[in-house]
Amino acid sequence: MRKLTSWNVNGLRACVSKGEFEAFLSAEAPDLLGVQETKLQEGQIKLHPEGYESVWNYADRKGYSGTAVFYKKDFAPQDVTRGIGVDVHDHEGRVLTLSYPSFYFVTVYTPNSQDELKRLSYRMEWESAFLEYLNGLRKEKEVIVCGDLNVAHKEIDLKNPQSNHHNPGFTDEEREAFGRWLNAGYRDTFRHFYPDKEGAYSWWSYRGGARARNAGWRIDYFVVSEGLVPALSDAMVYPEQMGSDHCPVGLLLNL
Repeated sequence: MRKLTSWNVNGLRACVSKGEFEAFLSAEAPDLLGVQETKLQEGQIKLHPEGYESVWNYADRKGYSGTAVFYKKDFAPQDVTRGIGVDVHDHEGRVLTLSYPSFYFVTVYTPNSQDELKRLSYRMEWESAFLEYLNGLRKEKEVIVCGDLNVAHKEIDLKNPQSNHHNPGFTDEEREAFGRWLNAGYRDTFRHFYPDKEGAYSWWSYRGGARARNAGWRIDYFVVSEGLVPALSDAMVYPEQMGSDHCPVGLLLNL
């Protein structure tokens, strides 16, 4: 059994300084932890959790975006790839791919469409390019994708769907793009196990006491290619874990 976890930390230095990051690693002891929105450049943090190694993809822009993966020393990847091989999409440190004998582990921080949807057109270009990248990997072996996908797929995936239909993360375009993933043979693992579970959110606004009221969104995912469905054991959300405006999510697989 392997435990995989994912967490948008919204600034890794802040999360570490609160004591939450290493506490989560110690308590859950995942084999892999995909991290998004590290907001770091190389050398800006000294972080060596016991029993783990790490790989990083930094954005060109300082204090922005960025991804990392922490892996147990006895579960080291065969190879690591940064980005998706498309220059226009590879300057923000959004994708890390670790290669294992029978699967690829991909952590991703999907671009936000931003206020007034000013980056929605770029987001749609990204969606097409990223799915093409995943499909290319899938020709070689199975694929596990985790991260902040910046979309609530269905109305069940956020507290207030009616008032958010034209807001970033819940536009028709973004939801349909995620639907294309599923139609292409990928599985939303949480909904695989809990198709009707309400109130299972992974992000809450800092405004208005949203987290205390559980007025949130489920925008952090584990998605797997269909060939891995028989190996799925459970999917988790960790809403009690503090340290970020997102909470971690997880997956258990019989690998």
